[in-house]
Amino acid sequence: MMLVKNYIAKSKIHGIGLFAGEFIPKGKLIWEWKKGFDFKIKEKDFKKFPESAKRWVLHYGYLDNSKPKGKREYFICADDARFWNHLNKPNTGDDKTGTKTIAIRDIKKGEELTCDYFDFDEDAEIKLKIRDWR
Repeated sequence: MMLVKNYIAKSKIHGIGLFAGEFIPKGKLIWEWKKGFDFKIKEKDFKKFPESAKRWVLHYGYLDNSKPKGKREYFICADDARFWNHLNKPNTGDDKTGTKTIAIRDIKKGEELTCDYFDFDEDAEIKLKIRDWR
């Protein structure tokens, strides 16, 4: 669940992006997993999905890399956090559990919020190849 003002708009990085709707100081909590609002899909259940559903989950969700194989889950954000784009030098950082994101530097109002998918997403490499960002 997003905890700061934000909006989505055309991104210079990829398609649609998530942008700061307010100044965000370094260290501020920006996003936090909220059970009952956001949802999870068990990896074993994901494997049973039709290809079209798998592509949607890969595009908008992330496979939590903090758990061992067989116990991992795909996290799906119910709000616009799903439009967060990857950047090798992002302005936000993950707490290594995939459940909280903070500003790692001051972020100006109107600046695109970026994260490093490799910090939390087991499928980051696949996601970046699918989106042809390299």
